[in-house]
Amino acid sequence: MSKPHILIVEDNPLEVELLRMALDRLAEPYELIVLADGAEALRYVRQHHAGIPEPDPCVILLDLHLPKYDGLEVLEALKSEPGLCEIGVVVMASGAIRGREEARIESMGAMLRQKPRDFTECLQLAADAMDLCRGLAPAGPVG
Repeated sequence: MSKPHILIVEDNPLEVELLRMALDRLAEPYELIVLADGAEALRYVRQHHAGIPEPDPCVILLDLHLPKYDGLEVLEALKSEPGLCEIGVVVMASGAIRGREEARIESMGAMLRQKPRDFTECLQLAADAMDLCRGLAPAGPVG
């Protein structure tokens, strides 16, 4: 089996690095694809639609509050693209989520969770991402 490809759309390089460290700690092979903002994520969806070969991710970790286009716009684009719509998406937010945002995220079949506040929670996120790649339900709390 090839390495799982995990796509993260996150504008904070420190959070990306913490996730990379947590994934490394799991000592399993993986490939991390990093997109830094909503515009890069929408470009990724367009390229996928155009058939530009790239391995499909097994899970997408999506920051809700992104520059250029927010996470909800990116999530809508992902879920409307036939080749990407079945991939599990974990939408991550820091702080409170408005009820309408939460309902919209859940209506598109994505999971919502708070961003990790410490390295232990980051390890749990990494383990949950790998579980999703294996087709398993995440072990950690989603809310």
